[in-house]
Amino acid sequence: MKVLIIHNDLRAYWRRRLFFLHDFLKSKSIDFHAVELFGKGSPYDFESFNKTDAWWDCLFPEQSNLELTKHEIKDKVFSKFDAINPDVVIGGSIVFYSGALGLRWAKENKKKFIMFDDAKPSWVKRNFVVQAVKNLITRQADALWLPSDEYDAEYAPLYSKKKIKYLYGYDCIDNELFKFADDKQVDNKKLITVSRLVQKKNVKSLLDAWKFVEENDDTWSLDIIGDGPLSGELQEQKKELGLKRVNFLGVVPNEKIPGFLFNADAFVSPSLYESWGLVVNEAMAAGLPVLLSDKINAAFTLLKEGENGYMFNPNDANALKQKLTEFIQLPDSAKKSMSKKSLELINQMDFNYMGNELLQTLSFLESKPFKRPSVIARLVLSVWYGRYNTTEWDKV
Repeated sequence: MKVLIIHNDLRAYWRRRLFFLHDFLKSKSIDFHAVELFGKGSPYDFESFNKTDAWWDCLFPEQSNLELTKHEIKDKVFSKFDAINPDVVIGGSIVFYSGALGLRWAKENKKKFIMFDDAKPSWVKRNFVVQAVKNLITRQADALWLPSDEYDAEYAPLYSKKKIKYLYGYDCIDNELFKFADDKQVDNKKLITVSRLVQKKNVKSLLDAWKFVEENDDTWSLDIIGDGPLSGELQEQKKELGLKRVNFLGVVPNEKIPGFLFNADAFVSPSLYESWGLVVNEAMAAGLPVLLSDKINAAFTLLKEGENGYMFNPNDANALKQKLTEFIQLPDSAKKSMSKKSLELINQMDFNYMGNELLQTLSFLESKPFKRPSVIARLVLSVWYGRYNTTEWDKV
Protein backbone atom coordinates (compact mmCIF):
# COMPACT_ATOMS: atom_id res chain seq x y z
CA MET A 1 0.00 0.00 0.00
CA LYS A 2 1.11 3.56 -0.73
CA VAL A 3 -0.01 6.47 1.44
CA LEU A 4 0.59 10.15 0.63
CA ILE A 5 0.01 13.09 2.94
CA ILE A 6 -0.21 16.59 1.46
CA HIS A 7 -0.59 19.99 3.04
CA ASN A 8 0.24 23.63 2.39
CA ASP A 9 3.38 23.21 4.47
CA LEU A 10 4.51 20.44 6.79
CA ARG A 11 6.81 22.22 9.19
CA ALA A 12 7.07 22.92 12.89
CA TYR A 13 5.06 20.22 14.69
CA TRP A 14 4.57 18.18 11.51
CA ARG A 15 8.27 17.37 11.15
CA ARG A 16 8.59 14.80 13.89
CA ARG A 17 5.12 13.39 13.28
CA LEU A 18 5.98 12.57 9.70
CA PHE A 19 9.35 11.01 10.46
CA PHE A 20 7.60 8.83 13.02
CA LEU A 21 4.83 7.86 10.59
CA HIS A 22 7.31 7.08 7.83
CA ASP A 23 9.25 4.65 10.02
CA PHE A 24 6.15 3.27 11.73
CA LEU A 25 4.32 2.52 8.47
CA LYS A 26 7.49 1.22 6.81
CA SER A 27 7.66 -1.39 9.58
CA LYS A 28 4.16 -2.46 8.47
CA SER A 29 5.24 -2.64 4.78
CA ILE A 30 3.39 0.57 3.90
CA ASP A 31 5.08 3.08 1.60
CA PHE A 32 4.66 6.62 2.99
CA HIS A 33 5.16 9.90 1.11
CA ALA A 34 4.84 13.54 2.23
CA VAL A 35 4.24 16.51 -0.10
CA GLU A 36 4.39 20.18 0.88
CA LEU A 37 2.98 22.74 -1.51
CA PHE A 38 4.71 26.03 -0.72
CA GLY A 39 8.12 26.97 0.63
CA LYS A 40 7.10 30.58 1.18
CA GLY A 41 4.13 32.42 2.63
CA SER A 42 3.67 30.28 5.72
CA PRO A 43 3.86 31.53 9.32
CA TYR A 44 6.51 28.80 9.61
CA ASP A 45 8.55 29.68 6.52
CA PHE A 46 11.46 30.62 8.78
CA GLU A 47 12.01 26.85 8.64
CA SER A 48 13.32 26.49 5.10
CA PHE A 49 12.65 23.28 3.21
CA ASN A 50 15.93 21.39 2.99
CA LYS A 51 14.76 17.79 3.04
CA THR A 52 16.79 15.31 0.99
CA ASP A 53 14.65 12.26 1.74
CA ALA A 54 13.14 10.81 -1.43
CA TRP A 55 9.79 10.29 0.31
CA TRP A 56 9.36 13.98 1.23
CA ASP A 57 9.05 16.74 -1.37
CA CYS A 58 8.08 20.41 -1.68
CA LEU A 59 6.45 21.33 -4.99
CA PHE A 60 7.09 25.09 -4.88
CA PRO A 61 10.05 25.54 -2.48
CA GLU A 62 10.81 29.12 -3.55
CA GLN A 63 7.26 30.39 -4.00
CA SER A 64 4.13 31.25 -2.06
CA ASN A 65 0.60 30.58 -3.23
CA LEU A 66 0.27 34.29 -4.08
CA GLU A 67 2.86 33.90 -6.83
CA LEU A 68 1.01 31.03 -8.49
CA THR A 69 -2.29 30.49 -10.27
CA LYS A 70 -4.67 27.83 -9.05
CA HIS A 71 -4.13 26.00 -12.34
CA GLU A 72 -0.36 25.91 -11.85
CA ILE A 73 -0.84 24.53 -8.37
CA LYS A 74 -3.35 21.92 -9.50
CA ASP A 75 -1.19 20.75 -12.43
CA LYS A 76 1.92 20.30 -10.25
CA VAL A 77 -0.05 18.50 -7.54
CA PHE A 78 -1.71 16.12 -9.99
CA SER A 79 1.59 15.42 -11.75
CA LYS A 80 3.19 14.48 -8.43
CA PHE A 81 0.23 12.31 -7.47
CA ASP A 82 0.30 10.56 -10.83
CA ALA A 83 4.00 9.78 -10.37
CA ILE A 84 3.54 8.32 -6.89
CA ASN A 85 0.08 6.85 -7.50
CA PRO A 86 -0.91 6.47 -3.82
CA ASP A 87 -3.72 4.17 -2.71
CA VAL A 88 -4.69 6.61 0.06
CA VAL A 89 -4.35 10.39 0.11
CA ILE A 90 -4.34 12.30 3.41
CA GLY A 91 -5.01 16.03 3.19
CA GLY A 92 -6.18 18.97 5.24
CA SER A 93 -9.64 20.51 5.21
CA ILE A 94 -11.18 20.94 1.77
CA VAL A 95 -11.06 24.71 2.24
CA PHE A 96 -7.30 24.44 1.51
CA TYR A 97 -5.54 23.52 -1.73
CA SER A 98 -4.23 20.36 -0.08
CA GLY A 99 -7.67 19.05 0.81
CA ALA A 100 -9.56 20.21 -2.27
CA LEU A 101 -7.00 18.97 -4.79
CA GLY A 102 -6.15 15.85 -2.82
CA LEU A 103 -9.80 14.84 -2.68
CA ARG A 104 -10.39 15.66 -6.35
CA TRP A 105 -7.44 13.55 -7.50
CA ALA A 106 -8.50 10.68 -5.23
CA LYS A 107 -12.04 10.65 -6.66
CA GLU A 108 -10.87 10.93 -10.26
CA ASN A 109 -8.48 8.00 -9.74
CA LYS A 110 -10.72 5.82 -7.56
CA LYS A 111 -8.52 6.13 -4.48
CA LYS A 112 -9.35 6.67 -0.79
CA PHE A 113 -9.11 10.06 0.95
CA ILE A 114 -8.60 10.91 4.63
CA MET A 115 -9.20 14.52 5.71
CA PHE A 116 -7.60 15.91 8.87
CA ASP A 117 -9.03 18.95 10.67
CA ASP A 118 -9.04 20.46 14.16
CA ALA A 119 -11.40 23.41 13.66
CA LYS A 120 -14.86 22.98 15.15
CA PRO A 121 -17.64 23.84 12.68
CA SER A 122 -19.52 26.00 15.18
CA TRP A 123 -16.44 28.17 15.74
CA VAL A 124 -16.03 29.07 12.04
CA LYS A 125 -18.81 31.35 10.87
CA ARG A 126 -19.94 30.85 7.26
CA ASN A 127 -23.15 31.72 5.48
CA PHE A 128 -25.61 28.92 4.80
CA VAL A 129 -24.67 28.39 1.15
CA VAL A 130 -20.92 28.27 1.76
CA GLN A 131 -21.35 25.86 4.68
CA ALA A 132 -23.66 23.64 2.62
CA VAL A 133 -21.10 23.40 -0.19
CA LYS A 134 -18.30 22.65 2.29
CA ASN A 135 -20.41 19.91 3.87
CA LEU A 136 -21.19 18.39 0.47
CA ILE A 137 -17.52 18.19 -0.47
CA THR A 138 -16.36 16.96 2.94
CA ARG A 139 -18.90 14.11 2.86
CA GLN A 140 -16.98 12.65 -0.10
CA ALA A 141 -14.06 11.82 2.21
CA ASP A 142 -13.62 8.22 3.30
CA ALA A 143 -12.34 9.12 6.76
CA LEU A 144 -12.02 12.12 9.08
CA TRP A 145 -8.91 12.46 11.21
CA LEU A 146 -9.75 14.58 14.27
CA PRO A 147 -7.75 15.41 17.40
CA SER A 148 -10.06 13.44 19.73
CA ASP A 149 -13.51 11.94 20.01
CA GLU A 150 -14.57 15.11 21.87
CA TYR A 151 -15.01 16.56 18.36
CA ASP A 152 -17.66 13.97 17.47
CA ALA A 153 -20.45 16.06 18.99
CA GLU A 154 -19.95 18.68 16.27
CA TYR A 155 -18.76 16.58 13.35
CA ALA A 156 -21.04 13.54 13.51
CA PRO A 157 -24.31 15.46 12.91
CA LEU A 158 -22.78 16.87 9.70
CA TYR A 159 -20.75 13.88 8.56
CA SER A 160 -22.35 10.56 9.49
CA LYS A 161 -20.07 8.06 11.21
CA LYS A 162 -21.99 5.35 9.36
CA LYS A 163 -20.65 6.69 6.06
CA ILE A 164 -17.28 8.12 7.09
CA LYS A 165 -14.66 6.41 9.25
CA TYR A 166 -13.47 8.52 12.19
CA LEU A 167 -9.93 8.34 13.59
CA TYR A 168 -8.18 10.46 16.18
CA GLY A 169 -4.94 11.74 17.65
CA TYR A 170 -3.07 13.58 14.90
CA ASP A 171 -2.69 16.74 17.02
CA CYS A 172 0.15 15.25 19.03
CA ILE A 173 3.78 16.13 19.66
CA ASP A 174 6.92 14.19 20.53
CA ASN A 175 6.16 14.02 24.24
CA GLU A 176 9.63 12.67 25.06
CA LEU A 177 11.25 15.96 24.04
CA PHE A 178 9.52 17.73 26.92
CA LYS A 179 9.69 15.12 29.65
CA PHE A 180 12.45 15.60 32.21
CA ALA A 181 11.24 13.52 35.13
CA ASP A 182 8.04 12.03 36.47
CA ASP A 183 8.59 13.63 39.87
CA LYS A 184 8.51 17.34 39.04
CA GLN A 185 9.33 20.07 41.54
CA VAL A 186 6.42 22.45 42.21
CA ASP A 187 8.07 25.16 44.31
CA ASN A 188 9.47 27.42 41.57
CA LYS A 189 6.75 30.02 42.18
CA LYS A 190 6.56 30.73 38.49
CA LEU A 191 3.85 30.62 35.81
CA ILE A 192 4.66 30.61 32.11
CA THR A 193 2.96 31.31 28.79
CA VAL A 194 4.31 30.68 25.30
CA SER A 195 2.64 32.44 22.38
CA ARG A 196 2.90 34.88 19.53
CA LEU A 197 2.26 38.38 20.82
CA VAL A 198 -0.84 39.04 18.73
CA GLN A 199 -4.39 40.05 19.55
CA LYS A 200 -5.98 36.62 19.68
CA LYS A 201 -3.49 35.37 22.28
CA ASN A 202 -5.03 37.89 24.72
CA VAL A 203 -1.82 38.52 26.67
CA LYS A 204 -3.15 41.98 27.55
CA SER A 205 -5.83 40.37 29.72
CA LEU A 206 -3.21 38.16 31.34
CA LEU A 207 -1.17 41.23 32.35
CA ASP A 208 -4.29 42.92 33.76
CA ALA A 209 -5.02 39.82 35.83
CA TRP A 210 -1.39 39.54 36.93
CA LYS A 211 -1.67 43.02 38.44
CA PHE A 212 -4.17 41.50 40.86
CA VAL A 213 -1.75 38.65 41.65
CA GLU A 214 1.10 41.04 42.44
CA GLU A 215 -1.14 43.12 44.70
CA ASN A 216 -1.90 40.02 46.76
CA ASP A 217 1.33 38.03 46.53
CA ASP A 218 4.94 39.19 46.31
CA THR A 219 6.61 35.88 45.50
CA TRP A 220 5.26 34.55 42.19
CA SER A 221 6.54 35.58 38.75
CA LEU A 222 5.24 35.27 35.18
CA ASP A 223 7.46 34.38 32.20
CA ILE A 224 6.23 35.26 28.70
CA ILE A 225 8.00 33.52 25.80
CA GLY A 226 7.34 34.78 22.30
CA ASP A 227 7.41 37.83 20.08
CA GLY A 228 5.05 39.59 17.72
CA PRO A 229 3.59 42.92 16.62
CA LEU A 230 2.15 43.65 20.08
CA SER A 231 5.48 43.24 21.89
CA GLY A 232 6.10 46.96 22.40
CA GLU A 233 2.50 47.66 23.41
CA LEU A 234 2.51 44.85 25.98
CA GLN A 235 5.82 45.93 27.50
CA GLU A 236 4.44 49.46 27.79
CA GLN A 237 1.37 48.01 29.53
CA LYS A 238 3.69 46.26 31.98
CA LYS A 239 5.25 49.62 32.86
CA GLU A 240 1.90 51.38 33.18
CA LEU A 241 0.59 48.68 35.54
CA GLY A 242 3.81 48.77 37.57
CA LEU A 243 4.34 45.02 37.20
CA LYS A 244 7.61 43.94 38.82
CA ARG A 245 7.56 40.19 38.31
CA VAL A 246 6.67 39.82 34.62
CA ASN A 247 9.54 38.72 32.38
CA PHE A 248 9.32 39.11 28.59
CA LEU A 249 11.82 36.54 27.34
CA GLY A 250 11.27 37.08 23.61
CA VAL A 251 11.96 34.31 21.11
CA VAL A 252 13.51 31.24 22.70
CA PRO A 253 15.11 28.51 20.52
CA ASN A 254 12.82 25.48 20.26
CA GLU A 255 15.35 23.18 21.89
CA LYS A 256 15.43 25.38 25.02
CA ILE A 257 11.66 25.71 25.54
CA PRO A 258 11.32 22.34 27.36
CA GLY A 259 13.69 23.59 30.05
CA PHE A 260 11.72 26.81 30.57
CA LEU A 261 8.48 24.83 30.84
CA PHE A 262 9.90 22.31 33.27
CA ASN A 263 11.18 25.06 35.56
CA ALA A 264 7.74 26.63 35.86
CA ASP A 265 4.89 25.47 38.09
CA ALA A 266 2.01 25.87 35.63
CA PHE A 267 1.20 27.00 32.10
CA VAL A 268 -1.43 29.66 31.40
CA SER A 269 -3.10 30.68 28.14
CA PRO A 270 -5.97 33.21 27.91
CA SER A 271 -6.25 32.87 24.11
CA LEU A 272 -9.44 34.03 22.42
CA TYR A 273 -9.33 31.22 19.84
CA GLU A 274 -7.21 28.13 19.15
CA SER A 275 -8.35 25.42 16.76
CA TRP A 276 -6.29 23.13 18.99
CA GLY A 277 -3.26 24.61 20.79
CA LEU A 278 -0.23 22.29 20.64
CA VAL A 279 1.67 24.32 23.21
CA VAL A 280 -0.79 22.79 25.71
CA ASN A 281 0.55 19.35 24.77
CA GLU A 282 4.09 20.63 25.30
CA ALA A 283 3.34 22.09 28.71
CA MET A 284 1.62 18.93 29.92
CA ALA A 285 4.43 16.73 28.57
CA ALA A 286 6.77 18.84 30.72
CA GLY A 287 4.59 17.98 33.71
CA LEU A 288 2.78 21.30 34.04
CA PRO A 289 -0.75 21.87 35.30
CA VAL A 290 -2.59 24.08 32.80
CA LEU A 291 -4.84 27.12 33.21
CA LEU A 292 -6.66 27.45 29.90
CA SER A 293 -9.21 29.62 28.17
CA ASP A 294 -12.40 27.85 27.17
CA LYS A 295 -11.72 29.08 23.61
CA ILE A 296 -8.84 26.60 23.25
CA ASN A 297 -10.08 23.35 21.74
CA ALA A 298 -7.32 21.31 23.36
CA ALA A 299 -8.73 22.26 26.76
CA PHE A 300 -11.83 20.13 26.23
CA THR A 301 -9.74 17.02 25.65
CA LEU A 302 -6.61 17.50 27.74
CA LEU A 303 -7.86 19.53 30.72
CA LYS A 304 -9.75 17.85 33.54
CA GLU A 305 -11.12 20.61 35.75
CA GLY A 306 -9.54 20.58 39.19
CA GLU A 307 -7.45 17.50 38.35
CA ASN A 308 -4.67 18.95 36.18
CA GLY A 309 -5.70 22.59 36.04
CA TYR A 310 -8.55 25.03 35.51
CA MET A 311 -10.60 26.44 32.64
CA PHE A 312 -11.89 30.01 32.43
CA ASN A 313 -13.75 32.41 30.16
CA PRO A 314 -11.10 34.71 28.62
CA ASN A 315 -13.65 37.51 28.25
CA ASP A 316 -14.30 37.56 32.01
CA ALA A 317 -11.53 39.50 33.75
CA ASN A 318 -12.49 38.21 37.18
CA ALA A 319 -12.48 34.57 36.04
CA LEU A 320 -8.80 34.68 35.09
CA LYS A 321 -7.86 36.46 38.33
CA GLN A 322 -9.76 33.82 40.28
CA LYS A 323 -8.10 30.85 38.56
CA LEU A 324 -4.61 32.32 38.87
CA THR A 325 -5.15 32.96 42.56
CA GLU A 326 -6.80 29.59 43.13
CA PHE A 327 -3.83 27.74 41.65
CA ILE A 328 -1.19 29.83 43.42
CA GLN A 329 -2.85 29.23 46.79
CA LEU A 330 -2.97 25.44 46.37
CA PRO A 331 -0.74 23.43 48.70
CA ASP A 332 2.33 21.87 47.08
CA SER A 333 0.79 18.42 47.39
CA ALA A 334 -2.14 19.47 45.19
CA LYS A 335 0.16 21.07 42.62
CA LYS A 336 2.23 17.89 42.49
CA SER A 337 -0.91 15.82 42.00
CA MET A 338 -1.95 18.08 39.11
CA SER A 339 1.51 17.71 37.57
CA LYS A 340 1.28 13.91 37.63
CA LYS A 341 -2.23 14.05 36.17
CA SER A 342 -1.01 16.18 33.25
CA LEU A 343 1.64 13.58 32.46
CA GLU A 344 -0.89 10.76 32.73
CA LEU A 345 -3.32 12.48 30.34
CA ILE A 346 -0.77 13.54 27.72
CA ASN A 347 0.79 10.08 27.67
CA GLN A 348 -2.49 8.87 26.19
CA MET A 349 -1.99 11.18 23.20
CA ASP A 350 1.41 10.27 21.80
CA PHE A 351 2.94 9.23 18.49
CA ASN A 352 2.15 5.55 18.99
CA TYR A 353 -1.53 6.35 19.50
CA MET A 354 -1.49 8.45 16.33
CA GLY A 355 0.25 5.71 14.34
CA ASN A 356 -2.06 2.93 15.50
CA GLU A 357 -5.17 5.00 14.75
CA LEU A 358 -3.94 5.59 11.21
CA LEU A 359 -2.89 1.98 10.71
CA GLN A 360 -6.29 0.64 11.79
CA THR A 361 -8.03 3.10 9.45
CA LEU A 362 -5.85 2.15 6.48
CA SER A 363 -6.69 -1.51 7.08
CA PHE A 364 -10.40 -0.65 7.31
CA LEU A 365 -10.38 1.43 4.11
CA GLU A 366 -8.51 -1.26 2.20
CA SER A 367 -11.46 -3.58 2.73
CA LYS A 368 -14.04 -1.04 1.57
CA PRO A 369 -15.15 -0.37 -2.02
CA PHE A 370 -14.50 2.96 -3.70
CA LYS A 371 -17.04 5.61 -2.62
CA ARG A 372 -18.31 7.18 -5.82
CA PRO A 373 -19.28 10.87 -5.54
CA SER A 374 -22.67 12.07 -6.70
CA VAL A 375 -23.03 14.03 -9.94
CA ILE A 376 -23.41 17.29 -8.00
CA ALA A 377 -20.39 16.51 -5.83
CA ARG A 378 -18.26 15.75 -8.90
CA LEU A 379 -19.33 19.04 -10.46
CA VAL A 380 -18.45 21.03 -7.34
CA LEU A 381 -15.12 19.22 -6.97
CA SER A 382 -14.24 20.04 -10.57
CA VAL A 383 -14.44 23.79 -9.96
CA TRP A 384 -13.15 24.07 -6.39
CA TYR A 385 -9.36 24.35 -6.04
CA GLY A 386 -9.13 25.38 -2.41
CA ARG A 387 -7.14 28.33 -1.12
CA TYR A 388 -4.40 29.22 1.36
CA ASN A 389 -5.13 32.25 3.52
CA THR A 390 -3.06 32.69 6.67
CA THR A 391 -3.94 36.36 7.19
CA GLU A 392 -6.72 35.39 9.59
CA TRP A 393 -4.56 33.14 11.79
CA ASP A 394 -3.72 35.82 14.34
CA LYS A 395 -7.11 37.53 14.35
CA VAL A 396 -9.92 36.94 16.80
